[in-house]
Amino acid sequence: MLEVKTPAEVLALIPKEFRPLGEAETVSCTEAAGRVLAENITAEEYVPDFDRSTVDGYACRAADTFGCSDAIPAVLNVAGEVLMGQGADFTLPRGGCAYVPTGGAIPRGADCAVMIEYTEDYGDGTVGILKPGAPGMNLIFRGDDVCPGKAILPAGRVLTPQDIGALAAIGRTMVTVARKLRVGVISTGDELVPPDETPKPGQVRDVNTPLLSAMLRDFGAKAVSYGIIADDEDLLRRKVRQATGECDAVILSGGSSVGVKDAACRIIEEIGELLLHGIAVKPGKPTILGKAGNKPLIGLPGHPAAACLVAQLFVLPLLGRLMGRTQEDFAVTAFLTESVGANHGREQITACRLRREGERLLAAPIRSKSGLITQLAGADGYFIIERDCEGLPKGAQVKVFLY
Repeated sequence: MLEVKTPAEVLALIPKEFRPLGEAETVSCTEAAGRVLAENITAEEYVPDFDRSTVDGYACRAADTFGCSDAIPAVLNVAGEVLMGQGADFTLPRGGCAYVPTGGAIPRGADCAVMIEYTEDYGDGTVGILKPGAPGMNLIFRGDDVCPGKAILPAGRVLTPQDIGALAAIGRTMVTVARKLRVGVISTGDELVPPDETPKPGQVRDVNTPLLSAMLRDFGAKAVSYGIIADDEDLLRRKVRQATGECDAVILSGGSSVGVKDAACRIIEEIGELLLHGIAVKPGKPTILGKAGNKPLIGLPGHPAAACLVAQLFVLPLLGRLMGRTQEDFAVTAFLTESVGANHGREQITACRLRREGERLLAAPIRSKSGLITQLAGADGYFIIERDCEGLPKGAQVKVFLY
């Protein structure tokens, strides 16, 4: 029998056994989206560097507009006009105003901006204000967005397009990010053929190599395929040793169960140290985790759905640890559209599709065996049934972790 660990024990094992690589490189910000930030970003200047209007209209002193209305406008003298992209190098006198475009600089003395829709130009150098202003109305002040010393982005964050915009705003064109991990991917089994071949009787196409490679690329790692290895222990040993020497981590799929031809566990023990063989989870019980130095050696079930879910729950957090990546789970609350039975004694992972019905979010369980994969193509996430629970009824509230 396999000596299994609980999912919680596996996740606790990862930070104990593996450390961040700490290797970084500097790249252009235009190429940094999706990469793991390896430095804390702190502002060194004000953004914006001047007071500016958020509307087309007239900058003025709010006190000069108090009590005005359509019937009794506040009549102000036009003291100037601010052109876009130029400074407002003058002081607004009391009873005065100045035209400013959206994003334009505000002259000294002004403390609000009134939208042009609430003004009347009398053509004699005066403007009527039809709606009273308030201090700060329609203005962004110097440093409202960023001021020197403000923390902008923490190390470990996966950079988004919005983050790249923030970096541009503070004048950063280069940024330090974690080096991309190289992860070797090996599929094992006499029955496997490449996806572009037509299987003969008893054969199936290799799903796990393209599936896992896509997951790795989406996670910000570089997948290195070592092809399909037949059930030949010596050949597999050579290939795993090669991948271990060339990559930061190695993932094998297939050959993780207890069986005559299943050599993955023995090979991992020879190359490094075996940390676990078996997780109390369904699907994915015969998962293997070992290490060679700080390099994870992972054996996943051969069944694609099981390999996919185990990779989501355990492999990606492990790789994130090597990257120094901040780990976050994004989940929503939903209600089951039908009852779901569970396998007593193991946590059960069930993929689902989400849909909205009125104010409620519904989770439709995907009834799929671990050897199947196409049904998971439409999955939005998964929920977990605890090991001591034998199932959940229709309408039960579940926490759905989003892919």
